[in-house]
Amino acid sequence: MEYRAVIKKSDDWWIGWLIDLPGVNAQERSKEELLESLRIGAEDMLATAIEPAAGEELVKIEI
Repeated sequence: MEYRAVIKKSDDWWIGWLIDLPGVNAQERSKEELLESLRIGAEDMLATAIEPAAGEELVKIEI
């Protein structure tokens, strides 16, 4: 699966975030390290178990 990321160099740092997965962001010294950190952040977010509250239902939507 692919996700869109916004990345930019700011002084000596590369910063970026995934626009398709809000909350996944990173800051690294190199572009390659940044992309790897964003990939790991996406994997971690998608692997996090979510328990719905009472009256809620967790469903998956295929796109």
